[in-house]
Amino acid sequence: MIQVKSAKDIKSMMKACELSQQVLMYAGEIMKAGMSTLELDRHIHDFILKHGGKPSFLGLYGFPGSACISVNEELIHGIPSGNKIIKDGDIVSVDVGACVEGFHGDNAYTFTVGSVLPETQKLLKTTEESLYEGIKMARKGNRIGDIGNAIQTCCEKKGYFIVKKYIGHGVGKDMHEDPEVPNYGKPGRGPRLIPGMTIAIEPMVNMSTESVKVLDDNWTVTEGNGKMCAHFEHTVLITEGDPVIMTQISH
Repeated sequence: MIQVKSAKDIKSMMKACELSQQVLMYAGEIMKAGMSTLELDRHIHDFILKHGGKPSFLGLYGFPGSACISVNEELIHGIPSGNKIIKDGDIVSVDVGACVEGFHGDNAYTFTVGSVLPETQKLLKTTEESLYEGIKMARKGNRIGDIGNAIQTCCEKKGYFIVKKYIGHGVGKDMHEDPEVPNYGKPGRGPRLIPGMTIAIEPMVNMSTESVKVLDDNWTVTEGNGKMCAHFEHTVLITEGDPVIMTQISH
């Protein structure tokens, strides 16, 4: 059942999304070669607590970290580890959410560390562009399929592959709510968007195949051929007018 938020709900959720945005930006600022993903996760954890929130991911479905930190061919759900050291030339996806006043924010960004290959930079640029193409369609009266189609079209015309096994979602009092928000679809299909809906739009894009593999830790999802992949995400509010990006990151 889709949850339509009240003005009071949205006010609380804005606080959660603001903190989610701040901690994601903080992660990008402190990330450096030589740092383990576990060290990065501990900084993220402490930042959220210091600023009055709770890490949304910690313990969610049994996840052991405060953020999903996925490196290079890892697409999503990377478990922070002291043995995983970030290196120059890596790309690092950080997916993190904070809970404030009973509501969650959710956002992700794939960061570059040092000098990254041009072909990888192109993948990241296209994936981020597809996120904003999807957000453009998150308007009153449109349907979920309009969002997915915009994302899919943007990525596939550049030769990349949409991962269909994992999708976006509603977000609010629960981290994962209805409706499902696929990164593919047909225009005019799916649930209609109405003001007060809050959804996480999150294109997950592979360089060489739409298939993925799950590692033996039962969490980490990798690009099916071991190539690079990217993940970007915002929490978005449907309004009477333009969509509001609740987790807007300033560049």
